[in-house]
Amino acid sequence: MEDQPARPAIRPLYRIFTEIPGRYDLINHVITMGLDKGWRRQAALACLESSPARILDICCGTGDLTVNIARLAKYEPKITAVDYSQPMLDEAERKAAREVPGRRIKFVNSEIAQLPFPGGYFDCIGISFAFRNLTYKNPLAKHHIDEVLRVLRTGGKYVIVESSQPKWGLIRALDHLYLRLYVYPAGYLISRNRPAYRYLTDSASNFFQAEEAAGYLLKSGFSRVTFRRLFFGAAAIHVAVK
Repeated sequence: MEDQPARPAIRPLYRIFTEIPGRYDLINHVITMGLDKGWRRQAALACLESSPARILDICCGTGDLTVNIARLAKYEPKITAVDYSQPMLDEAERKAAREVPGRRIKFVNSEIAQLPFPGGYFDCIGISFAFRNLTYKNPLAKHHIDEVLRVLRTGGKYVIVESSQPKWGLIRALDHLYLRLYVYPAGYLISRNRPAYRYLTDSASNFFQAEEAAGYLLKSGFSRVTFRRLFFGAAAIHVAVK
């Protein structure tokens, strides 16, 4: 089968996204020492501010952000989750049925560069730990951002929780050491996918600092961006308003 347009830049990740969704959550929790759970919860709360009617989770993976949004919502938003990996979507749908039964969530298999939704359809779009995959050394980065802007209504929010660079040099050096000596070997031992976790280590070590990510989003067409650092800057939540 011929590759879809969004896949070449993240080929090392495609196998892990299609072959081991059952272990994907375990890997994420191990390499972040469980901190990712709280970070996704904070991102979900940011998505739910102002009670948006239509919420989209892009690159939803196994649905952790989707489920958090559904669990924390005090009303009934229309929630849609999109991923290009059908096995990941299958796992996300099973998780949603188990953890938030009764919540209506639409799961869609789609490339992020070609979303099957009309312009201005969503009030909020969230993404958890996949923004880096869409933008780091990805020749389709502009297409991904443009597509998010297309389906997001004016005044709508793009909420991003992603790895970042600690601002202080010593902490940044320790963070990079942690990525090389713990994240890479732990991810490989569980997944047996060496290229994927070599890519993760490289991309996380060289990705934007929080201020740089904010500048990138503003240059891409968002009207304003706020952010807050997590765990000394090893991760960050950005909220970009169209």
